[in-house]
Amino acid sequence: MMTFEKSELQIFANYCVAAAESMAYTLVRTAHSTFVKETEDFSCALTSVTGQTFASPRTFGATWYVGLDYGPVVAAFDNYRPGDVCMTNDPYSGYVATHTPDVVMWKPVFHEGEIICFVGGHIHNTDMGGAVPASLSRSLTEIHQEGVRFPPTKVVEAGQLNETLLDWIMRNVRAPDQNIGDLKAQIACLMTGERRVLEIVERFGIDAFKAGIGQLLDYSETQARAVARTIPNGTYRFSEYADEDAVDGKPMRIALALTVADGLLHFDFSGSDPQLTSSLNVPTGGHPRHALLLVGLNYVLYALNPDILLNAGMLRIATCDMPLGSVLNPVPPAAVGMRSLTCVVVQAAVFGAFAQALPELMPACPASSVCLVNVKTTDAQGRTIMASIGPVGGGAGGAAAGDGSDASGANMAFLRNTPVEINEAEVPVRIREYRLVADSGGAGMHRGGLGVVMEFQVFAPNSLVTARNRDRTIFGSWGIRGGHAGRTSRFLRNPGTDREEDLGNTDLVTCSPGDIIRLEGNGGGGFGAPYTRPIDAVLQDVRRGYVSREAASSVYGVELHENGGEIVPDTQATDTARAALLSADASADNFFGYGANRNAHEAVWTPERYAALHRCLDAVAIDWRFFLKHQMFDRMSAATCAGLAPAGEGVVYELFDGLVSAFPALKAQCASLPKAA
Repeated sequence: MMTFEKSELQIFANYCVAAAESMAYTLVRTAHSTFVKETEDFSCALTSVTGQTFASPRTFGATWYVGLDYGPVVAAFDNYRPGDVCMTNDPYSGYVATHTPDVVMWKPVFHEGEIICFVGGHIHNTDMGGAVPASLSRSLTEIHQEGVRFPPTKVVEAGQLNETLLDWIMRNVRAPDQNIGDLKAQIACLMTGERRVLEIVERFGIDAFKAGIGQLLDYSETQARAVARTIPNGTYRFSEYADEDAVDGKPMRIALALTVADGLLHFDFSGSDPQLTSSLNVPTGGHPRHALLLVGLNYVLYALNPDILLNAGMLRIATCDMPLGSVLNPVPPAAVGMRSLTCVVVQAAVFGAFAQALPELMPACPASSVCLVNVKTTDAQGRTIMASIGPVGGGAGGAAAGDGSDASGANMAFLRNTPVEINEAEVPVRIREYRLVADSGGAGMHRGGLGVVMEFQVFAPNSLVTARNRDRTIFGSWGIRGGHAGRTSRFLRNPGTDREEDLGNTDLVTCSPGDIIRLEGNGGGGFGAPYTRPIDAVLQDVRRGYVSREAASSVYGVELHENGGEIVPDTQATDTARAALLSADASADNFFGYGANRNAHEAVWTPERYAALHRCLDAVAIDWRFFLKHQMFDRMSAATCAGLAPAGEGVVYELFDGLVSAFPALKAQCASLPKAA
């Protein structure tokens, strides 16, 4: 078998990435929906004949899918012919498309009658039908509510477009012209990929091309293993939360035990919450290297070695454990539409574990929340308009190297904003405000990146605003090494009026003419104690409007006054204020700065109590677990308020005994559980 020299392999890799870039460029230039052509929620890939991604774009699209395994859907057919294009959007058909708006397509590339690879990718459709506009809401409880689903299907067969399939799509979605336009753009993207692959074969030869695919995957694995060997061996535990596991629900917990052993990584998620009766479940099928669970690893590896080849080979060093019936491995018909919210929580948990392993290198937590805003309304001519008007998120975490980037940081930076001019041209709304949110970044020696505020007005009755992935209104993004947590997000209707309404994590709002919607993204966590931030940096933040004068004084200990119309620091007062902050800093020895809300939650639900709760829930059938979790949270809250919750895990078993008595169907299932003392 031909073997590339290292320099030749890099050249070959560049050609393959360029082919994927050409696919993405075609898609951006021909797509109809704002969410694809502006926000760029899509992916493109070249895969091996077994479905392993070996090349993807570096400058276009979503960064979550560089290690995606198309194998389960590629294997769905054994009768591929030249000109075929296949698609699926069913999360439970191979676990490659992971919610219904994501239409995954793939096309075999033939050379002299032999399949030599596949070209593939996905786009996020603005709507796929279902119970709500945009198809996604935390309130949905089963996948049948999340829109039309297609198992692996040939949308083009031997060059002939399946018009019947297109007709089915058009009859079941809210913006049919947009969907069909995007679908055809996706097909054009794959045709571009096919041409580019064959050009590579012409340049390098078919034998070199086929051998090169395996060598790209192997080299990426070698690079990843070299990075992993620099991480101290050990087990690093971290938990992260979403605000709610359902509408007005309880905190959702992702628990990770990361074990590092001589260049191999194991991600044990077995302490995470049970499968939910909301749409925050992540459909993985138990795949030990499912791409969505290892996005955080991708970012860590790339941060530690920016030259790493981004492909499925880098994930070979990792395995994951997520029990069946958990939020990360649900059984159908669990709803999964909001799985991206949970994926971001998983990423934050991964970052928290690596922060302990590599405390000198890892930054504080990024905002790790981005709200994707869609508007369904009517224009002056009575036509229905439905479009995404862009993501509203926050910045990166502060790090030893400097402040976190503002507005679109770290793991959500691939989602691009839609310019105000395009939003107002394509959707009958008025953007009233679009800027950074002062004081939203977690305070620190190096502060967290600021969040974004978007405020807009609608003018038609019954306008529907969907705010997908609303989160971080309760739990902020943690700081490290003395840094503070970032400020939480906000969602308001008619702010500053007597009709102001705090919408919290609501993700579907019906608006009246003239209603104003305001979304404020949360900030990234801070790095280092705020009172050690250089005075000139605080002064510059105040002058730019990033930090208020009040926060400069109370949080950073920098006292300012005006001198000749210019804001300048008062050196003596600042020294006194900073000395007082240092003296009063009770958290100086804490590595993580979680914020008051998380500290209060974990004072009640300690790791020991969570472990006891999971032992109880694991003993019962899957369909009981979510209900019993909520019952346990309510009973623990009541017991704590009444002073009847002594320290330790025993109270968990005592409360669960009460539930078993209340629901006799549980008795046989729970016979082996520990009893309350």
